[in-house]
Amino acid sequence: MIVEPNVETLPWSEQIRLDDVAYRKQLKYLFTHSPFYCEKLGRAGIDTPEQAGGLADIAQLPTTEKDELRATRTDDQPIGTHLAVPMDKVARIYSTSGTTGVPSYIPLTAQDVQNWVTTSARSYAACGLESGMRMISTYGAGPFVAGAALDAFAKLGLCHIPVGSGNTERLMMAVRLLKAQAIALTPSYALHLAEWARERNIDLKNSSVKHLLVAGEPGGGEPAMRAKLEEAWGAMVTEAMGIGDISPSLWGECPHQQGMHLGGRGFVHAELIDPDSGASIPMTDGARGELVLTHLRQQAAPLLRFRTRDHVMIWTAPCPCGRTAPRVRCIGRTDDMLIVRGVNVFPSAVREVVNRFAPDVSGVISIRPGIKGVKQSPPLKVVVELAEKTAGPGQLAERIESEIRSALVFSAAVELAPYGTLPRSDYKSKIVDFSEARQ
Repeated sequence: MIVEPNVETLPWSEQIRLDDVAYRKQLKYLFTHSPFYCEKLGRAGIDTPEQAGGLADIAQLPTTEKDELRATRTDDQPIGTHLAVPMDKVARIYSTSGTTGVPSYIPLTAQDVQNWVTTSARSYAACGLESGMRMISTYGAGPFVAGAALDAFAKLGLCHIPVGSGNTERLMMAVRLLKAQAIALTPSYALHLAEWARERNIDLKNSSVKHLLVAGEPGGGEPAMRAKLEEAWGAMVTEAMGIGDISPSLWGECPHQQGMHLGGRGFVHAELIDPDSGASIPMTDGARGELVLTHLRQQAAPLLRFRTRDHVMIWTAPCPCGRTAPRVRCIGRTDDMLIVRGVNVFPSAVREVVNRFAPDVSGVISIRPGIKGVKQSPPLKVVVELAEKTAGPGQLAERIESEIRSALVFSAAVELAPYGTLPRSDYKSKIVDFSEARQ
C-alpha cells in the first residue's frame, strides 16, 4: 500500500524542485525564529537566508552536532537556543534516554506532530502493513520519539496491540490468541524470540505472523541475519529507521528488500558526507557515507545539516514498488565504530561476516576491545557463540578469523563460546563490551 501515491511516486527531480522552495522558506524561518542558527550561521559569515542559497548550495553551510545543541541548554532554557517557537505553541515534548546525563528534549508543534505521523505512516505502509492487520508493537510510547510512530498505526487503519518490551510470554500469548499478523521490534529481540520459541517447541514458522518490522539498530538488512529471522519465523523481514532529533520511522523498506525508502520526503532533505573530512558525497547509486539531514517544514526545533552518525549505503535506481525516493541501509553508527590499525570496523559488519557460518553459530557475538577508546591494536578479540547442540567444528575459529580478515581487512582473535552464554536483549543488543579493556 502506498499512502500518498501523488507524493511517493513523484519523479525525484520534481521532489527536489519542491524541496528547494520549502528549504528556502525554512531558512527564512530559522533566521527569524532560531537564536541558535542566527548565531551559528553568522559565525560562518552567512547573515541572511539569501546568502545561504538553495539546496544546491547546502554543502557550503556548517553541519550541526548534537553536542552543540546540548551546550546551549540551561535551567532557564532546558530545550536549548534552537527552540524556535514560544512554549505555548509546543504541543508535545519527547526526550532522549539521557545516557550522557540530562536528557535532550525534543519539542513539537501540532503541525510537527502531524508531519511525523505522516512520515511514519508512509514508512510502515512501505513495509507491507495494510488496513485491518493486527500488529503488535514492542516499544512503549513513553518519553521517547518512537512513541510518535504509534499514532501512525491508527492512520493506517491497523488493529494495534501494544505489548512493550520485557515481557516475552505476554507477547507470544498475544501472537497465539490474537493471531497477530505483524510485529514491530528490534532484530536482536526477534532473534531472541526465535530462540525462546525453539527451546519451548513453539512452531513460530507456522504462526499467524507474516511481517517482522525491525528497527532500532542495524541488523535487519544484513543478508545472513535477515535469512535467519525469515527462516525461524516464516515471515518477511523489512526495516524501518528513524533519528530521534529529526523524525521517527523516517525510512521504511518495501517488500523488495533493497533498502529503506525515505518516508519523510517533503519534510526532510538527506545528504551524504565523508565522516572524517565532512566533504559532500554525491547521492548516487551505491554511494556510502554518513547521513546528514535537514528539516524542511519543522516549526518547534528545526535542524540544519544535522549529523546523524549513521553510516549508510544509498540506492537511487528505480524500485519496482513505484516509490521514487532514495533508499538507505544502515551499515553501522560512526560513533560505535572501532579503528584497527587504520581500518574502520563497524560491529554490525563483523556480525554479518560471522553469521555466514550458520548453522554452526547462533548469530550472537561480543567484541572485546583491549583498550578503552576507538583505536585498537590487532588482533581484535571477537567472542562468537556456537549454535545450540554444536560442539565447535574443527578449525571454526580459524575459518572465521580468515573470513573477517578477507572481508573486513583487519585481524581478529576469535574465541568460541557455548550456546546461551552471551547476553540476549529484548530491545537493542550491545555488541561491543569494554569490560576487558585496559585504560
